[in-house]
Amino acid sequence: MKFRENEEAVSPVIGVILMVAITVILAAVIAAFVFGMGSNVQTTKTVGVTASINGTGHLIVTVQGGGDIAQLEALNMTVDGKEEVILNISKESAETWGKNLSVGASFNTLNAIESGNHVIVVAHFKDKSQQVVLDKFY
Repeated sequence: MKFRENEEAVSPVIGVILMVAITVILAAVIAAFVFGMGSNVQTTKTVGVTASINGTGHLIVTVQGGGDIAQLEALNMTVDGKEEVILNISKESAETWGKNLSVGASFNTLNAIESGNHVIVVAHFKDKSQQVVLDKFY
């Protein structure tokens, strides 16, 4: 007895699988554009700050500038996970404190910085976004 092999169905099955796969991939790409899945990505802001320790051991944070300095509303700092507000500017408090967040503005920490302290400075912007501008161990 001799059996016949029917290999004619292999090519059509592979072709159908490939066509379905291509259709699914195209549908996913089109859906991503239609539903705006890529539109919620925030842009990185450009603001520069430097930090140095003065003679009394306090950290002095100085605003150096950047393209987004006009959008800067506040600088907050944490030292070893404990929040310490450097400056939180609104139009009213800027007049009261006599300070603003412009190039060259500098602000001291309330407590002296010790060796091994982890300091993080976060900038808050008018569009309610925030960004780490300094992350340093002393």
